[in-house]
Order: sequence, then structure tokens, then C-alpha cells
Amino acid sequence: MRPEILDYYELGGETNRLAAGTGRLEFLRTFDVLNRELPAPPASVLDVGGATGVYAEPLAAAGYHVHVIDPVPAHVRDAAARPGVTATVGDARDLPADDSSVDAVLLLGPLYHLLDYDERLTAWREAARVVRPGGVVIAATISRYASLFDGFVKNYALDPRFRPRVDRVLDDGRQEAVGELGNGWFTSSYLHHPTEPPAEAVAAGLSVRRRVGVEGPLGLLGSRLTEILADPAETALMLEMLRTVEEEPTLLGVSNHQLTIATRP
Repeated sequence: MRPEILDYYELGGETNRLAAGTGRLEFLRTFDVLNRELPAPPASVLDVGGATGVYAEPLAAAGYHVHVIDPVPAHVRDAAARPGVTATVGDARDLPADDSSVDAVLLLGPLYHLLDYDERLTAWREAARVVRPGGVVIAATISRYASLFDGFVKNYALDPRFRPRVDRVLDDGRQEAVGELGNGWFTSSYLHHPTEPPAEAVAAGLSVRRRVGVEGPLGLLGSRLTEILADPAETALMLEMLRTVEEEPTLLGVSNHQLTIATRP
């Protein structure tokens, strides 16, 4: 892991990132997809890049056997403290797991920070290696256009660092860390064009089942999203209707995150 990426995550932001606002929508939508795509419990799930275990804990509570692998020691410590979850320090490019040893692999983060294609392909291949034939790999990626939209939604588009950074992302997907640590900008990362994750999965020997947008355009609502999430009825309606358009190809790029669901032949 590049030093600036490790430093970024050691700040502890993953502990509560998915608790409110766009993070909460990301969690609710991702967990909804997991509920529909994972094999039934008590299947074994390898949560690669699972951070502090925010997804692992509810999966364990649902009856899954969940093991988190993450490169950040503090994440592993926190994940292992969650009920029913085990955790190990490790790297998505060299998984400490046997061939064909799990029913499902989650890559809900590693592909964000592998800036080179060969490294991303290695992570996909490792997931394909450890999952059983017929098992599922579910990978999250960040949209090529997320930084552009965020600059205006979060009111930093006039920062002189914004335009050069976004121009680079639009050109080749690579986003470098800027400024001092903890300044609110995301760290070094790769932002995928919507067509890239399925192609990477296929190159790794997997069969793509489908790809879905996570937040859709509603991730851009700002304070209005907070109001929706405070109302259980409106939240339920939002999730139901996002589910109906999650595979619409014309909406994939406007969703901050995309999930690619693939299987091992």
C-alpha cells in the first residue's frame, strides 16, 4: 500500500463514514445488493479490504462466516472486535487464503487504491483463485466522474487544485493525493469508467453476472438526502425505487460507486 494511502486510513475515518449522509446511502444500497447476491448463510465470505467490519458484522449476524482481510492494522483490530467476525492483516494482491476455499469474496475498497491496471487485475485474479467454482465476487469501484460532481456538491470546486486534479482523472482515471493529510480530500485512488470493472473481471477469468449503480443521482442531493434518511418511509421508498433502476446503463456514471457482480465458472 502506498504510504499516503495507509496514512489516510490510519486517521480512523472508516469507523463512522457509512453512518450518515451519502455514506449511509452507500451502506444501505450496498447491503441491499449483498442480501440479494450472496449465497445463503451459512456461506463463507472473505471481506477483502473490509476495513473496520461495518459490512462484516451484520453479515455475521445474519449467519455468514465472515473473515476480514485488510492492510491497515487498526482496521483489523476493530473488525476482529465485532461479534462473529475474524480478521487478518493482508493484501488484496496476495490473499492469505487457500484456493477455492470460500463461497464469496467482497472487494469493497481495494480496487479504489490500485492505480495500475496490472495491480487491479492481480486483485481480481486473487479473488477468483480463492472463491469456489460457482462462487460470487462482488467488487466496488468509484465512478470516473465522482470527483467532478463532489467538487460542486461539497463546495470546493473553486479551489485552484480542483480543476487540474479532475482533468487528470477524466484523462486516465488516476487521482493523486493533494495537500496535507486530513484536509478533507480523498487520497490517491483510481476512478473507473463504468465499462472498466466488468472488463477487468473477465480478464481475471470471471463471468460477469451484472453491474449496478449504488447511490445513483440521489447521492448528489446534499442536505436533502439527510432529510430523506431521517424519514423511514421515505428511505424505504428511495431504496425500493433505486433498486428498479440500479442496472440502467445511462445512470452508472452518475453514481459515485458501482458494484460489479461476477462468478467463477
